[in-house]
Amino acid sequence: MNNPPAFPYFGHTGWSPNGGITMRDYFAAKAMQALIASPRMPAPAALGGSDVTDVMVADLSYKMADAMLKARET
Repeated sequence: MNNPPAFPYFGHTGWSPNGGITMRDYFAAKAMQALIASPRMPAPAALGGSDVTDVMVADLSYKMADAMLKARET
């Protein structure tokens, strides 16, 4: 899976490969914001349990990020 920096920058020595946050982390953060802000969280059963926990939201956020990265490859 290609996981480049989300915000690469051009410095005095050229493009920096160490631009900070990765695309995967950026996508996961955006997915997490949407999940938390949603008035209708995914059904707990879809997250594998009876109570939605922060770990479940984080896991789902990274699954969504991985799917977005995969979609970028096509």
